[in-house]
Amino acid sequence: MITYVVAIIIGFLSFSSPFMDTTLNTKKIDRNIGKLTQFSWFKNLYEDEEYRRLFFVNRRVRSYLQNPIRVNALIKRKQAQKRFHALLDKQRQPRNN
Repeated sequence: MITYVVAIIIGFLSFSSPFMDTTLNTKKIDRNIGKLTQFSWFKNLYEDEEYRRLFFVNRRVRSYLQNPIRVNALIKRKQAQKRFHALLDKQRQPRNN
């Protein structure tokens, strides 16, 4: 429960605080993707070309994967996996401007 609350607070701060570093750490993201590819649910997403592209070019998805608390939640909780999948679906939809 505490991990969940901390993840929410960090997630909120990471997108809203002007004092937070906005650069992405490619090594950290790649390491976290490596951790997640050990699980079949993630491997299936990673092998799908539409989703895989997001892991490399979409800033919001990469920011999500950079966060170790979120990645640990993805490993441990089905609900976090569903939310991540929903994020991927939302990010792959073409934007109508």
